[in-house]
Amino acid sequence: MNDGIVVAALDARAHFGKLLQRVEEEGRSLVIEKRGSPRAVLLSIRDYVRLAVPEPELLRIIGQESRKKKTNQLSPREIDRVIKAARKTRQR
Repeated sequence: MNDGIVVAALDARAHFGKLLQRVEEEGRSLVIEKRGSPRAVLLSIRDYVRLAVPEPELLRIIGQESRKKKTNQLSPREIDRVIKAARKTRQR
């Protein structure tokens, strides 16, 4: 992602169509500020998917680790027990 564009919320509202087009065409993010404080970000769908969806290589590595540690054979009930135990450990 390239450098972001910073826009006041009122301007973003008034020129949303143009800003949306600019984000899409230039591949830039758009930071929306309200009273000088960043409140939201507008991303192209390509950037959003890249940030929100794990890379296929990462998924492959996670799968290998799961098979190696045999965690791929855990039942949902066993997974819940592991999560609860980890949360208890964190709270201490």
